[in-house]
Amino acid sequence: MSKVFAHWMTIQYREAYGMYAANGILFNHESPRRGGTFVTRKITRGIAAILAGREQKIYLGNLDARRDWGYAPEYVEAMWLMLQQPEPDDYVIATGEMHTVREFVELAFDLVGRDWHDFVGLDPRYLRPTEVDELCGDASKARAALGWRPRTTFRELVRLMVEADLHEVGLDPDRHLVAAGRG
Repeated sequence: MSKVFAHWMTIQYREAYGMYAANGILFNHESPRRGGTFVTRKITRGIAAILAGREQKIYLGNLDARRDWGYAPEYVEAMWLMLQQPEPDDYVIATGEMHTVREFVELAFDLVGRDWHDFVGLDPRYLRPTEVDELCGDASKARAALGWRPRTTFRELVRLMVEADLHEVGLDPDRHLVAAGRG
């Protein structure tokens, strides 16, 4: 609710007071800096903990939820571009492509050469009663007006996050990422 309020207040102040105020509607933007309670970091941190011998399983909720995940530094670049425009406006920043939580899990475990089925458990405590099944953004306006495009693929994003979390627990990513996951 507060995001919707902020969006409309930005428009209100822009129109009523002529303020330079732009809205960025940013879909899920991920990086190794993402908080540990978010599913992407929960997965990549969990993999690192498993490989370090600190954990045995990761417990997740809805593996079928589909999200539009992009790379946070590119979204920051989009925010900067919004603020460089002669007139303020509102922009959606997203990749326009969805992946399930299951796909994220599969890819992350593939990158370290492990079968995710051996390490992931389902826990109903992590199921949301009002889960939105699919979230996908249309950044065509940002492409046209700002020249912005996401450059980091889903695979690259997952690899960056797994690599960072391996490093964080003191593991050498070069030793733990399988050859296909290094590129």
